[in-house]
Amino acid sequence: MAKRQPRNPLAFTPGPVTFFTTLILAALFTSLVIVHHVVPPAPKSPTPLPGINITEAWLDLQQLSNGYHPYNSHRNNQVRNWLLQRIDDILKRNGVRDYTGAAKDGPVKVYNDMNSSLMFGSPDSALAVAFAGENIMVYIRGSEDDEGYWWENPKIVDGRGGVLVNAHFDSVPSGYGATDDGVGVVSILQLISYFTRSENAPKRGLVALLNNGEEDYLNGAYAFTQHPLSKFPHTFLNLEGAGAGGRATLFRSTDNEVTKFYRNAPNPFGTVVSADGFKQGLVRSQTDYVIFNGELGMRGLDVAFMEPRARYHTIEDSTRYTGKDSLWHMLGASIATLQGLTSDTSDTFNGDVTVEGGVSSGRGADTVWFDLFGRVFAVFELNILFAISVSLLVVTPLTLIALHIILVKTDKWYPFARKGYLRSSEDDDYVSFNGWRGLFRTPVAVVLATAATIGLGFLVAKLNPYIVYSSEYSVWSMMLTTWLVIAWFILRGADNMRPSALQRPFSLLWLYIGAYILLVGVTISEQHFKLAGEYFMVFYFAAIFLALLISYLEFFALPKKAGYVQQVSSNGTHGSTPQYGQSPAGSRPITASHEERSDDEDERTSLLRGNRSTFSAGYGSRARSGDGATDNDVHIALPITLYTPFEEEQGWSGSLPRWTWLLQFLLLSIIPITLIGQVALIMTSALYQTPSDGSPVLMIYLFIAVLSLLLLAPTVPFIHRFHYPIPTLLFLIAIATTVYNLLAFPFSPNNKLKVYFLQEVDLESGITTVSLTGLMPYVHDIIKAIPSSTGQNINCTSPDYSARSGLTKCKWSGLPPDVRNGKGVPKGVSPEMGYKNWVSFNVTRSRNASEAVFHVSGKQTRACRLLFESDISDYNVTGFGTDPRFPRVQKKGCRSIRLWNRQWGDSWTVKVRWDNNREKEGGGSGGRTNNGSVGVGNGLDGRIVCLWSDANDPGTIPAYTEVLRYMPTWSGVTKLSDGLVEGGKVFKV
Repeated sequence: MAKRQPRNPLAFTPGPVTFFTTLILAALFTSLVIVHHVVPPAPKSPTPLPGINITEAWLDLQQLSNGYHPYNSHRNNQVRNWLLQRIDDILKRNGVRDYTGAAKDGPVKVYNDMNSSLMFGSPDSALAVAFAGENIMVYIRGSEDDEGYWWENPKIVDGRGGVLVNAHFDSVPSGYGATDDGVGVVSILQLISYFTRSENAPKRGLVALLNNGEEDYLNGAYAFTQHPLSKFPHTFLNLEGAGAGGRATLFRSTDNEVTKFYRNAPNPFGTVVSADGFKQGLVRSQTDYVIFNGELGMRGLDVAFMEPRARYHTIEDSTRYTGKDSLWHMLGASIATLQGLTSDTSDTFNGDVTVEGGVSSGRGADTVWFDLFGRVFAVFELNILFAISVSLLVVTPLTLIALHIILVKTDKWYPFARKGYLRSSEDDDYVSFNGWRGLFRTPVAVVLATAATIGLGFLVAKLNPYIVYSSEYSVWSMMLTTWLVIAWFILRGADNMRPSALQRPFSLLWLYIGAYILLVGVTISEQHFKLAGEYFMVFYFAAIFLALLISYLEFFALPKKAGYVQQVSSNGTHGSTPQYGQSPAGSRPITASHEERSDDEDERTSLLRGNRSTFSAGYGSRARSGDGATDNDVHIALPITLYTPFEEEQGWSGSLPRWTWLLQFLLLSIIPITLIGQVALIMTSALYQTPSDGSPVLMIYLFIAVLSLLLLAPTVPFIHRFHYPIPTLLFLIAIATTVYNLLAFPFSPNNKLKVYFLQEVDLESGITTVSLTGLMPYVHDIIKAIPSSTGQNINCTSPDYSARSGLTKCKWSGLPPDVRNGKGVPKGVSPEMGYKNWVSFNVTRSRNASEAVFHVSGKQTRACRLLFESDISDYNVTGFGTDPRFPRVQKKGCRSIRLWNRQWGDSWTVKVRWDNNREKEGGGSGGRTNNGSVGVGNGLDGRIVCLWSDANDPGTIPAYTEVLRYMPTWSGVTKLSDGLVEGGKVFKV
């Protein structure tokens, strides 16, 4: 008989398992969600550091974001003048008088750049840009800087290299820009205040750049490349916004060396997964980071707000939806990062290769980074992660093989063992080990549970695809609870029918095999594609291995299989297992020598005499058949104690340690679930509202289903011990959330469906159309709520912009715009005549049949376009600079030239060249010859369009004001194009 083990509150029984696993998982998931959504509080004191005033920064943000201020608006000019005045006030307050550049070595110099301009071809599309910059730069001299302003001499490339911090002060026409990029701008004002105080003076020089024109093709950063000061910095910190509040996350980093400085932030936040998203093109938009790193060769960081995307580029990007806590989160991280960058006077960031326009800062090591609960920031080289991955792939299987061999040699390897014989395999008397029981339960449960969650993803994507937009946690709850309930039902049911003490080690073995395969792929991507975003799989695999290692070590506590056979045989229970709950066995060993046996003993006589509840660990030849012993061998008996197994599990399992499961669960939960949970939350925030941009929605549900598997797989070895009330509750949650996700309306006032507004005017016919581009059928429902659409035929087609593919553009005749000094079309003048004056142009064809000169001007605008029906080969805009680093026309061709000027109503002179031998694309008629007749491949047709973006006066663009006023509360509006109104005329050359 087996001996009952003493009570253990940590035993692997339903009570402790249910309690501890539920408690740990609930604590982990709750902590992750709180850290993700709750912004750490700002310091109680408004002046936490000398030169920093949070209250002042907040007031500045309110002033900055009290109106729309895109580049093409009069308020943009006002904001720019206000920023110059604020910088002047800050420098005077700090006693910095010499900042005009009058002195050769003044501590600060302010650059009011009204000269830099550039023509360049967009690398991402078939368009070109001619932009006149209006950037503001403040240079703060470092104690280690070379004397003078050497970068102002174009023939000199010198200096140790400084640090750049950047934010853009323009907004989109449809947003107030509180977090995109108002918080970044006011943070830079505070950084200027901080570093211009004598006690905070930097060692490396600091350049604070407030650029104008980021929202349209990163124009402001391109203009900065043309200023001599761009030669000076070697490292940078870019401050951005792609949401409306929350935490500022580290989006991207160029290398390990610069990333280390961010870990000093008070509350670091971010993961390298977001950087891999940009690297693989999963994120469509870009920031100034790509210019500073790609074009100027600097090394640095990209820090930005990232959610909610529904408020991004809308009127809800305002101070109402952010706060001082968010402001301090970005500002505090900026101070800590820049303190490190400006204090590093080593040659780490100084390259020795001269490049066009400056000195290369070299190339750092690829990096891995992530935070833990917003408190600790881990950063290390990708090469280290690769070395760890390779080591795990090599060492862990060798370790398990070695332990397997030892366990086999010591006769304690029970997994996969079928039977044990008292004498020989030819004997009918045997003991079943049941070492295969439970082997295939885990893969069956995992496959079926994962298939169910993926199936739910397809179902929701088919019936109510956009519910994730407002109810991402309902979708997560549906996936997680469904997966867990199905896995529990299968594993618990199998355990009830055929209990197995090997279910936990077998589950860990399957997890190890699956994770090993994944780690092979991760290791390849680390080496060949330099992807670091799968770092969590390395820790995940390591945790699974350690948990499996514990199971291997547990087997050493078991009796030898031969000893177990002898014990069971002595009890007369051949072929079966002792029953749970039998009375304790005695412990007095009974020995028997050859001489003491009676004459009637034979090979079937038990070696145990007397008390049958006594077990022996010493065996003669009959107990160890096949090991070379003879009948004359005599062994001294050693006591063996078998403990009662759990329920109907294998009898030998009673000797397994009862508490080690908790150690295994802690290994499998704390680090893996923390890392995967962080990635899941950040990626969910980045994706769940992207359907309004036209992104495919099914990918989001599949992503959640796969991550549900990774998050809950560590529970598989333990959930067959769960009490049924917890799975029952989870089952009810799964049913409720599934019904909700299939039936609920997908948008809400807090999670508004974003649609894209554009008004187009044919300036020759006077016909105006207003369009909203968005998801069907909801965009149609929104338009029906707009008064001007009543009784009209709403025409819906595919959008003109490839970036909005997947959406539908619906248009109607809306209210006419009023953009000419607020006067619109004068009374008594027909709309056709009034509109014609908004854009003026003439075209002169050169003697060379493949060249033409355009003269273009627009009323009350400083943004126009030339749109061509076929590719042009080159262009030149009078007064705008060129740079060999930036081709005017990219190899993919050019069909659009975007023109931006500093002055309102100013004109552009554009010379255009095209290939005289090319054939017209798109199936249209041929070009026009000089005499106006139709020719093939000789002419150039297109449109001239000017933009109006200033909606601060509600009467300027009445159609936009009407949409804002009457659209449903569950919807919001943003701009579709660079402007809100586009007025155009056709040309034929």
